[in-house]
Amino acid sequence: MGGLGGQRVRLRQAQTRRSLNSRAGSGRRAPPGVFPRYVPSLGFGFAPMDAGLLAQFVANGLMLGMMYALVAVGFTLFFGVLDVIKFSHGDVLTVGTFAGFSTFLGLKAIGVANPWVQVAAVMLIACGAMAILGALIARYLVMPLKGAPALNVLLLTLMLGTVLRESVRLFFPDGANPKPFPKLLPTDALALGSFTLRLDSAILFVAGLAVIVAIHLLINRTKLGLAIRAVAQDEETAKTMGINFTLIVLATFALGSGVAAFAGIMNGLYYNEINFGMGLLLGVIGFSAAIIGGLGNIYGAILGGFLFAALQTLSVVALPFASAYKDVFAFAVVIVLMTIWPTGLIAEKTSERV
Repeated sequence: MGGLGGQRVRLRQAQTRRSLNSRAGSGRRAPPGVFPRYVPSLGFGFAPMDAGLLAQFVANGLMLGMMYALVAVGFTLFFGVLDVIKFSHGDVLTVGTFAGFSTFLGLKAIGVANPWVQVAAVMLIACGAMAILGALIARYLVMPLKGAPALNVLLLTLMLGTVLRESVRLFFPDGANPKPFPKLLPTDALALGSFTLRLDSAILFVAGLAVIVAIHLLINRTKLGLAIRAVAQDEETAKTMGINFTLIVLATFALGSGVAAFAGIMNGLYYNEINFGMGLLLGVIGFSAAIIGGLGNIYGAILGGFLFAALQTLSVVALPFASAYKDVFAFAVVIVLMTIWPTGLIAEKTSERV
């Protein structure tokens, strides 16, 4: 789970391991979505893995991969139109998640109890607010440094991320402590042997897939997408053809930031916990996914997100270590892959970077 669930998830893992030890031989299964410390199979002297348990790991990996892919897409969009790395992206995700959480608290205070209305409002407010924030960041912080060295933009966005993260910690009520995110989706589950498919997980995965399809259609089937690709390919030619460069940059940053907020709400609904530092790891993983997939290629970013999640899952399944080592394993493999494919698994095309 890559540390995304915080202390609550680690506590649940520890409780599950103790429960599994105390129930040895009883035939009872672990709760869905929990990685046991030691997992059978793959030549390490353990018994063969149960197919249902393997399917559970795959389902968990797909959910993580979807979140990582959505974050990685933002990095790719920003790089495509301005050749910049926006290191505050993960912290924008955090702010968006807390904006959604604040929306839920507001709806609850005025008596709105319908969970579907709540989840729709949370998504719309979080994504809309972060789209505006992303456009403001682009207009007043990133674009003025367009002619400056790339390191200046990198440092500016890095410092901006710290400002956003610390603002949540300092100004949100009790912001230094993790917050329980509400369970707004149905909690029903379909049990098939030792595999349990949670309805909320299925809904979140389908929603994430719909967002990816929508981005694909926007980039490839709309005039806005054509303008984004034109700016990414050749800024000066795009301006000559009458494309409003500033408007396209603002729209792209708004799109990437809104998608990041969507990923943050997904994370909150999946783990039912948020904290002010949640965007740090998600941002680093999203950036790593964009790099290994091929920075500047949306489909490479998506592939990189699912690849990173697969590496985390593989480390839990195959290695006889505590699950805390899965991030170390995944990043180590990504480092090796970057030395083999420096331009990413799907190399950026010089004629079309987005």
